[in-house]
Amino acid sequence: MKTWLLPATLAATATLASPADWSPDLALRVKRVQAVRASPDGTRVAYVVGAAVTEGEKSEWLSHVHVAKADGSSAFALTSGDRSSTGPAWSPDGKWIAFLSGRGPKDKDGKDPKANVWRIRVDGGEAEVLTDEKGGVSATSWSPDGKTIAFLMTDPRTDEEEKADKEKRDARVVDEDLKRTRLYVVPVEKNAEGKRPVRRLTDGEMSLGNLAGPSEFAWSPDGRSIVFSHQPTPHINDWPLADVSIVDVATGKVRALASTGASETDPVFSPDGKQVAYDQSNDPPTWRRRSRIAIVPVEGGTPRLLAETPDAQPDLVGWTKDGRIVFGETHRTVNRVGVVPVAGGAPSWVSPEGLMVDGPSLNAAGTHVGFSSQAPDRPAEPFVSPLAKFAPVQAAKVQDLPALSYGKTETLLWKSPDGKDVEGLVTYPVGYAPGRKVPLLVVVHGGPAGVFVQSFTGGPTPYPVAGFASHGYAVLRVNPRGSSGYGFDFRSANYRDWGKGDYQDIQSGVDALIAKGVVDPDRMGVMGWSYGGYMTSWTITQTSRFKAASVGAGVTNLMSFQGTADIPGFLPDYFGGEFWDKEGAERFQGHSAMFHVGNVKTPTLIQHGEQDLRVPPSQGYELYGALKRRKVPVKMVTYPRTPHGIQEPKLMLDAMNRNLAWFDEWILARDAAGTP
Repeated sequence: MKTWLLPATLAATATLASPADWSPDLALRVKRVQAVRASPDGTRVAYVVGAAVTEGEKSEWLSHVHVAKADGSSAFALTSGDRSSTGPAWSPDGKWIAFLSGRGPKDKDGKDPKANVWRIRVDGGEAEVLTDEKGGVSATSWSPDGKTIAFLMTDPRTDEEEKADKEKRDARVVDEDLKRTRLYVVPVEKNAEGKRPVRRLTDGEMSLGNLAGPSEFAWSPDGRSIVFSHQPTPHINDWPLADVSIVDVATGKVRALASTGASETDPVFSPDGKQVAYDQSNDPPTWRRRSRIAIVPVEGGTPRLLAETPDAQPDLVGWTKDGRIVFGETHRTVNRVGVVPVAGGAPSWVSPEGLMVDGPSLNAAGTHVGFSSQAPDRPAEPFVSPLAKFAPVQAAKVQDLPALSYGKTETLLWKSPDGKDVEGLVTYPVGYAPGRKVPLLVVVHGGPAGVFVQSFTGGPTPYPVAGFASHGYAVLRVNPRGSSGYGFDFRSANYRDWGKGDYQDIQSGVDALIAKGVVDPDRMGVMGWSYGGYMTSWTITQTSRFKAASVGAGVTNLMSFQGTADIPGFLPDYFGGEFWDKEGAERFQGHSAMFHVGNVKTPTLIQHGEQDLRVPPSQGYELYGALKRRKVPVKMVTYPRTPHGIQEPKLMLDAMNRNLAWFDEWILARDAAGTP
């Protein structure tokens, strides 16, 4: 693996920072553990392990399906090779696993094959491809009898479209000829002609996915129908228009089941097939999301809403045979699993208060939950637990890291100036001695309805908490008003108020650490990605207390963002109007860093993906150009091929190293040299 060469300014500070064991290169050894799925009988678990590949010209995550016994006694890799395999799905008898992979030779144009449906015996053997499609498959599900697999696929490009591209006749009209995601079925076994004919079940202006990923679908217990959510286009901005429908598998006839002004998603049949549970948003939907689980008869009718969950945005996991709905939800700084009775009554937590339960899934029998779990000082591993009595067992040991020193992480509670309770996570420097004042780095999450949870601090992220702690910093990650995990009212408390109350929440958290004697107020920095980048760019227009800042994919100008982002409905919802209205224009300008940029004195690093549709890179260029003209120390780094989040390991390595170097240069090195 090629090691990043440290800039001279960082190399000179190495003796100052006294880094512990953690390093950006080591962060890339942390594996991703995802899609943990318990077998129908609960005795085994399948899961996906992703590892960074950085040798030579490669910079990618290679993922493969693994299987382990639920008691943790054995584990092995079920798939292998230089092409990723993902999305494991158990057959009803537990003997096979279907998965998605783009295996095979490159096409005539030298491109890798699209993902297709494969199956493999759980006890081992050669994998068998079931489909040969050009569109790229994104999800699979076995029918209850195990004879058919349903899957989602995006409309493939036509031969004429591919020819036009080659001949440079490829002009495109915006919002026309959209590629929607459709629902298909394929038989598991070949017919008399030795083929597996694929059938498409949905058509027209109906897409089962958007830019955020595929929508959920589920078989009926008798295998005759599939219930699914859909929206008019694949655009993520259309999520408020999502409805739930049912398709007859034999005939392909589709009928609406839940179609109101609310957004209806993630449907699943009851065990007896007579009802469907789904997630129903508030009406009209808001980007701040307030949703409840609803129940509707399969024949249709008036939906019945179940009790609201603590954060009012449950992730519907499944339906148990004893009449409960399993859901996942963030509660303060922990992801948890709970149940809500279908017959009525309050929801209750199933998982322990301090245990992180990431990506929970319910097995076909409704008896076991598969999930990954992590902690600030422990990377993610696969777990499985019975649902009746939650007793999680680590099914396998995936991670292979040396023993490291991590800074201690704890929660911090404080009062904002207006009396609102605010919470955050504080990570202390490695080897911190109480009473010693240390430099502080503040990290702001995205969203704004994101949330900092008790995740592993040593993994690959642009703002490496473990790296900062090893360099001698305390790190404060704030969940200001607008964050998830604290209920809908708290999540809505920044309505029309970006950069005001949330700014005070962050600053008062900093003040609380200073008052505790932990932080040296003359050695502080601030950073954040997306909405965190917005808050960082806004912060440096309001105060000069921070010696350095890093703005990642930040919204810097609400007016220009409104017209260029792929979510044009986002800001009008948060600010209660359009920027072309008089009041809207005042709000958009009044809450934009670019209209206050004349106040900035803070040295600023800007990082942005060149293919970012969510927050276009022009947002970063606006801030960069203004600071450069004002002769404020500024550096902008763009990442090729990168959307809203950095995907490629080598580019992530660059981002980690640059942030470490930037704050060391402007805080540690200058402090040691006595430079103000």
